[in-house]
Amino acid sequence: MKVHFKHLKDKINPQPLIAELSERFFQLGHEHEICDDIFDFEITPNRGDCLSLNGLLRELKLFYDTEIDNDFYKEGIKQSEIAFINNAKNDCNSISFLKIEIENIPSNYDQELDKYFTDLDIKKNNFFTDISNYISYETGQPTHCYDSSKLKNNLALDYLSKDSKFETLLGKTIDLKKGDLVFLNQNNEVINLAGIVGGDSTACSNNTKSVVVECAYFNPEAIIGKSVNYDVKSDASHKFERNTDPSCHEYVLRRFIKVVQQNANIKNIELLSETHSISHINKVVYDLDKINQVLGTQIDEKSSLFFLEKLGFLIRDDFIEVPSHRHDIDSINDIAEEIARAIGYDNIKSKKFSINFNKGSRDSLEENKLKSLLIENGFSEVINNPFESEAKENSIVVDNPLDSNRQFLRTNLKGSLIKNLLYNERRQQDSVKLFEISDIYLKPESNKRILGVIASGRIDKNYLDFSKKIDKKYLESVFKGHLINKELQYYEISRQAINSKLKNKIIYAEMEIDASFELDYQFSQKNNSDMGDFKYIPISEYPCSTRDISFSIKDFSKYKLLEEVMNSFKHRLIKESFIFDYFNNENKNEIKVGYRFVFQSKDKTITDAEVNKIMDDLISMALDIDSVSVPGLA
Repeated sequence: MKVHFKHLKDKINPQPLIAELSERFFQLGHEHEICDDIFDFEITPNRGDCLSLNGLLRELKLFYDTEIDNDFYKEGIKQSEIAFINNAKNDCNSISFLKIEIENIPSNYDQELDKYFTDLDIKKNNFFTDISNYISYETGQPTHCYDSSKLKNNLALDYLSKDSKFETLLGKTIDLKKGDLVFLNQNNEVINLAGIVGGDSTACSNNTKSVVVECAYFNPEAIIGKSVNYDVKSDASHKFERNTDPSCHEYVLRRFIKVVQQNANIKNIELLSETHSISHINKVVYDLDKINQVLGTQIDEKSSLFFLEKLGFLIRDDFIEVPSHRHDIDSINDIAEEIARAIGYDNIKSKKFSINFNKGSRDSLEENKLKSLLIENGFSEVINNPFESEAKENSIVVDNPLDSNRQFLRTNLKGSLIKNLLYNERRQQDSVKLFEISDIYLKPESNKRILGVIASGRIDKNYLDFSKKIDKKYLESVFKGHLINKELQYYEISRQAINSKLKNKIIYAEMEIDASFELDYQFSQKNNSDMGDFKYIPISEYPCSTRDISFSIKDFSKYKLLEEVMNSFKHRLIKESFIFDYFNNENKNEIKVGYRFVFQSKDKTITDAEVNKIMDDLISMALDIDSVSVPGLA
């Protein structure tokens, strides 16, 4: 969604700079980019209430005095004679129709309306359609305009009884399916795919002086996926899929009238409203202790209520009344999130968390034991996106995917783990041991808990295992004696099939984890105080450089000294070092030790000259030890 900075600034007191406003939006969780004073927001699917100028201004009430336009038509409106039949009350329990006629079509728009098009570089269509688009931008509620002369004052909302072709106002013919929610005229012809796109037969033109404006609340379940299926994307469908406010219709239509009134002389106004159920007012029990527990804060009641009232929540004794536009608020955890946004996540101090493997269900305990077994054997856990871009035989399609390029739930873990392995190998990690415990999804809408393991390269970095290659026997040895009632299925993956040029074998294993899964394995239980502080260390974006060096030791007693010298040498560019080869030649009274040094910078790509300088210093320290030499070094 695109909003011009000026449209926000003009309704905020005191008026902020664009950089300050950007920081506020990021604090509130609204990702965006700025280009030529235009905010381009990526509003999350659960926050459909923010897909408008007014919605964003409501959010900013936390920090500023904001003015939501209250200039709407306040006079009485006579009852319309439009004949409307609603056969889809479960999916549309609130709908209004405004019939409005003007004397003449204006040649120019007033400043308020015109700046919407000029500031956002939006193409104008016709008078009533332009106002409809502007009202949607301002309020977040889509409206649809029918040319009254083409409508004949007869409308019905119903489910399509059979497949039918439909000519949209965009000039595209689509094949509607039986059961689609549609508006029909008196001849039982489709004139509007509800909540998605209107039809060409009743579309407004530059000559339209009288319209019927439809303003409705549609159940998102009836709209979701339709725009993707029919390849008809519209602003209306985007908003209806994310939920709109069922209680805003009167304000929206009266605001519509006011904008028309500011640009043309109104000849006639009529209104028909139909509500079949009172919107449920969501209430959440106020629990400050729970809020502080969730957030790890010590916020007082006065501050918490202040934040909530600023965001439009009403405080009623022991509960919080949720505004009708906030469909995402269901529990005290959601309320806690609102307060966290108000405080700012960066302003909440981190706290140590306790770890207790005994807590939780039996299933989670068995999974923790399994994870511990793998981690103690040098495996790293990965968590992959459950959505895929390609459909498989049993793939489940997501109706409203976050990413249109990933609309299928994955049917296995193998594909994701192969990508993980290749990612690591292409970054100079020739030995990779990974696992994932996650759900896979299969038709008909069932899921399975699966362990997936993938490994390639050498068993470990230490010299005892450095020469040993990972194979099926190695994986079997990891699980040997631990699996009580389950067995892993092992597969060797062809490198040619995955376009890998390395030579090491790739072994993949998987196993279903169900309610009967049990593991014979004991792991050490440590609490937070035993484990100390956790510290995040970012991964460098720059490549590693690896050097190997072999030392010859004639005096056995000097081996430990060499090891101490190597371990004591510290340099900011040395990422790690380890012994990868060890040979004791008793006949010659000689020990040969192979050290591997891995270099990496957090700031840049390191040069050979930098690495050579460090290696020279290392070798020099080693050669200071009696009986230590470097074979081949003059």
